[in-house]
Amino acid sequence: MEDIIQQAVTALAQGGVILYPTDTIWGLGCDARNAAAVDKLYAIKERDHSKSMLVLVESGKWKVESGERPTTYILPRSVWHDAMHLEVAPNLPADDGSLGVRQPRHAFCQELIRRLGAPLVSTSANLSGHPSPQSYNEIEEELRRRVDYCVPPLPEFLSGETRGSRIVKVNPDGSETVIRP
Repeated sequence: MEDIIQQAVTALAQGGVILYPTDTIWGLGCDARNAAAVDKLYAIKERDHSKSMLVLVESGKWKVESGERPTTYILPRSVWHDAMHLEVAPNLPADDGSLGVRQPRHAFCQELIRRLGAPLVSTSANLSGHPSPQSYNEIEEELRRRVDYCVPPLPEFLSGETRGSRIVKVNPDGSETVIRP
């Protein structure tokens, strides 16, 4: 297991894109601070830059109650940048300055973030417009070939979740809007 974690972190640190299990479904990720890696991830996914991606951050970076299901919060810049002091590539936030942020409770993701020392981009492991895979076996082979490193689907890395995260938008006034229950 140590070798796999180290290989994933090395690929991320070198500006690579990885395929990895998250606290929800399988994802594609890169170092959130690296603009070239973010561009590479958009190209691999064949996704328009107008559709933003989220970041996974270390526990304790932001205190939230997320309930039993993993929850992604779309935060205004005043929260993720000014209050949380997250450093991300300029091509990662949405056009309005917002950024999706989630604290994974998944040990594998937590370890990747800790060792990388940075937020980790997370987006579903599918080509843009294609269905999100609920398991490793549903990930398109073409996508697997495009990434720099694939974490193997070992049972100890898997979260058991087969749905994407709940999504809640935090408005500038502090109110919340549920985007995906």
